[in-house]
Amino acid sequence: MLEIQHFKKSYPTGFQLEIDSLHLSKGIHLIKGENGSGKSTLLKAIAGIHDFEGDIILDGISLKKDPIPFRKLVNYSEAEPLFPDFLSLDELIAFVSKTKGANNSQIDSLKEILGIGDFSKNAISTYSSGMLKKAGLILAFLGKPSLVILDEPYTTIDVGSQKRLTALVKRELERGVSFLLTSHIADFEDFFAYDSVLTIADGNLAQSHE
Repeated sequence: MLEIQHFKKSYPTGFQLEIDSLHLSKGIHLIKGENGSGKSTLLKAIAGIHDFEGDIILDGISLKKDPIPFRKLVNYSEAEPLFPDFLSLDELIAFVSKTKGANNSQIDSLKEILGIGDFSKNAISTYSSGMLKKAGLILAFLGKPSLVILDEPYTTIDVGSQKRLTALVKRELERGVSFLLTSHIADFEDFFAYDSVLTIADGNLAQSHE
């Protein structure tokens, strides 16, 4: 499903993340690591946001050679999403839906599952941290992604929303969507049966299979 080749990302601070080779099968994969270990750096590179050396290939499509087709297959929700304050969530959804090919039926279903309600009509500037999180999550499920990346998806949302999100991820897994997840919630690792666990420390990555 996902292949990473000769990956290197360096920062002026001296921090460097290197992955010589990594192959992930279709399914769900957990990424673990302390703050500052490079988790978000890797996720943003896979999502096509950060530049890097090397290449990332998803379903046979190279990010470096075919960046637009690659990005259409990947959806990403940040740990702390930021959006233009003057837009409403409905306006964000309309914009992303055009690029991802989502329809009204899918949008309505995701709104119900995530408990968004009429808040989507209001400006982003009025949103609580929990609503901002839900905004990022609904955008991450729009369209027909091959891979969904969720960075700290359970933070700032209530327990009921956490349970509904877990059910949504499991449903999409059954439909053939793959996931990369991170979280600091203590019992998060028991939510799913992971196909592999990736641990990032000191700029290096180790993989273990469940």
